[in-house]
Amino acid sequence: MARSITTIQNNIIAGVAANATLAPLLTSTSRVATWRLLALVVATAIWTLETLFDLHVADVNETISKLKPHSLRWYAEKAVAFQFGYNLVADADYYDNTGLDDATIEASKVVAYAAVVEQDRGLRIKVARDTGDLAALTAPQLEAFEEYMKRIKDAGVRLNITSTAADELRLTLEIYYNPLVLNSAGGRLDGTVSEPVQDAVKEYLKNLPFNGVFVLQSLIDVLQLVDGVKIAHLTGAQARYGLLPYQSFAVKYLPDAGYLRLTNPGDLTITFVPYSE
Repeated sequence: MARSITTIQNNIIAGVAANATLAPLLTSTSRVATWRLLALVVATAIWTLETLFDLHVADVNETISKLKPHSLRWYAEKAVAFQFGYNLVADADYYDNTGLDDATIEASKVVAYAAVVEQDRGLRIKVARDTGDLAALTAPQLEAFEEYMKRIKDAGVRLNITSTAADELRLTLEIYYNPLVLNSAGGRLDGTVSEPVQDAVKEYLKNLPFNGVFVLQSLIDVLQLVDGVKIAHLTGAQARYGLLPYQSFAVKYLPDAGYLRLTNPGDLTITFVPYSE
């Protein structure tokens, strides 16, 4: 960014003052001293050159932005930059937030999570909001978001935008526990936590990256770290999205919505078995 003429001139004057040869010769502090006027002329020339450089960089960046197709990351970043209830700058892909405080701007950004997946017929964009947990956008939010993406996308790119409730998960576990730490219902004997295993499962699901793969072995590794659990054995895993039937899986599962939850009573079935060393 171009420096101001005053800044450049002051730098020149400071340079003269620090030079052992020039400092004794150019001692006048008058604003109209010849050497100070020459410093002003040189500063003006330098400022002009720096300004031209700035214009050139802006022109090149604009040209590149028009010619280069945007990446999947660009679409994801633009998705979370969406501001519900605000209009874009004319013929641009950004907002003018002049006069808005940070809290207002953040409150308008309803898309907290976004994932972009390349498909045969365009791009699929999965989005979710943050309500303390992940959740689908409301109907008005999704409608406005679809229009926003339609306006900023590259020409010719087809978008499949979805924001749905979590995929539903069912798990069946056998937990072999230490009777000195846990009771037959899986609660701690000291009474501090009533369902440490169930809590660990739910926390693991919440901490999965958006559109991340749910790996059964990784869940087992987490459960093995719960105090009092000696062996965690998974006997069944099923999942579904929408109204489709549940499908069993043995290793991993990629949630269609981008996230999955234990949503119904009985989705997590645990048999606790005492384990004696």
